[in-house]
Amino acid sequence: MEELFYYNELYDLYSKLLTEKQRKYFEDYYFNNLSYSEMSDSYQVSRNAVFKQLHITVEKLKEYEEKLKLLEKKQKLLKIMATIKDKETIKELEKLFEE
Repeated sequence: MEELFYYNELYDLYSKLLTEKQRKYFEDYYFNNLSYSEMSDSYQVSRNAVFKQLHITVEKLKEYEEKLKLLEKKQKLLKIMATIKDKETIKELEKLFEE
């Protein structure tokens, strides 16, 4: 379950760097809970092709995080925000996460 949460966070940060096909496969599997069989029927490809595409997509997300460290930076910033007392500053920082 923790792995799923991690992948979803990576997807939130890096989805725009993926191809449309990679986004569709990821969303169908991780958000829509479709099985490999359901996806293979839908896309008219083999289950192995679905598995490979998902594997490639997850590896890409991990590679982006390894290089850019956006999730790591976000988590550090959230810890710092937890110590800030000024609500206006917190609101301004929260806006950064929405962009």
